[in-house]
Amino acid sequence: MRRISILGATGSIGANTVKVVEAMEDEAFQTVTVTGHSNIVELAAIARRLRAEVAVTADPTRLEDLREALEGTDIEAAAGPEALVEAASRPADWVMSSIVGAAGLAPTLAAARTGATIALANKETLVAAGHLFLAEVEKSGATLLPVDSEHNALFQCMAAERGQMERLILTASGGPFRNHSLDQMRAVTVAEAVAHPNWSMGQRISIDSASMFNKSLEMIEAWHLFDVTPQQIEVLVHPQSIVHSMVGFCDGTVMAHLGPPDMRVAIGHSLNYPDRRHLPVERLDFAKLSRLDFQAPDLERFPAMGLAREAMVPGVAGCVLNGAHEVALDAFIAGQIGFLDMAHLVGETMGRLDGLPVATSLDDIYEVDAQARQVGAELVGRFAA
Repeated sequence: MRRISILGATGSIGANTVKVVEAMEDEAFQTVTVTGHSNIVELAAIARRLRAEVAVTADPTRLEDLREALEGTDIEAAAGPEALVEAASRPADWVMSSIVGAAGLAPTLAAARTGATIALANKETLVAAGHLFLAEVEKSGATLLPVDSEHNALFQCMAAERGQMERLILTASGGPFRNHSLDQMRAVTVAEAVAHPNWSMGQRISIDSASMFNKSLEMIEAWHLFDVTPQQIEVLVHPQSIVHSMVGFCDGTVMAHLGPPDMRVAIGHSLNYPDRRHLPVERLDFAKLSRLDFQAPDLERFPAMGLAREAMVPGVAGCVLNGAHEVALDAFIAGQIGFLDMAHLVGETMGRLDGLPVATSLDDIYEVDAQARQVGAELVGRFAA
């Protein structure tokens, strides 16, 4: 009986994790913790279906709603940030970390301290606090498995040959605007940015993919995960989203990971690692793949990747980028700034907060994050003017 927890169970990654778990009918799982935010009905439904020990909403005002939704079960209900950390600390063999944003930092750190296998889908944990998180993983003996499709692909391509690795090639779909002009991109709406051509994702991650901020965060993730230099990380636009990433080795060989654009593949790999199990996903029909295209990204139209390279330095630049990015994304969704303004706002925030000291605790990270959000919020008014 494997004990599992799903942090962020009501989001897109969490929902796909539930599907994978439910599809593995012959595997014995005991669900310890499921967490969500405001979708209480879905959180309670997941908790019931997986027979979780505890369900936690991040919203402290929704505890009674959750208790009511779980009435008639013996599932414990809890609410608020402290409850999230407590639930994440409960002993489990495998923990899916898919809480979106900086809210996932403390619960993911708490889970790592238990020594569990951490299936990491929360980008911000590494982008904002990579050195702290990796130190906790090493200290506790936890196992870290990347779930982002690109990093999971890199992990699989490396296998036992990490010492011979020369370069990492992250692929990006390019989103819906890869062929747009700058003028067209200035006029992009939220509805247009959410309409991803390949992946079915939530609003925020779809917009991040369209702006390539998602790839920016993934570059920083790869820097932390695989202990490489920024110069060893490359990005290629690959519209078909069939090649999820590639690894180049010192003899000139390139290993590519191919698969359907379905997050259940990476989730299933991390859940079953080091084994592989049957997954009910589409199989590639190579006879129908007429072409696989690759091109270099345009940094003028997608400046977020340039910001990522600026952030791949010792210190807290990644934390500043992440905090400012969340402010910029909120402002774009609210209609306060334009699509291209997001990267400009983040870049200016990074410039204003350059040179902050290295963080030595989670409280330090939260302080830097707060500063980045404050500066970013001040800049929103200027960009909106």
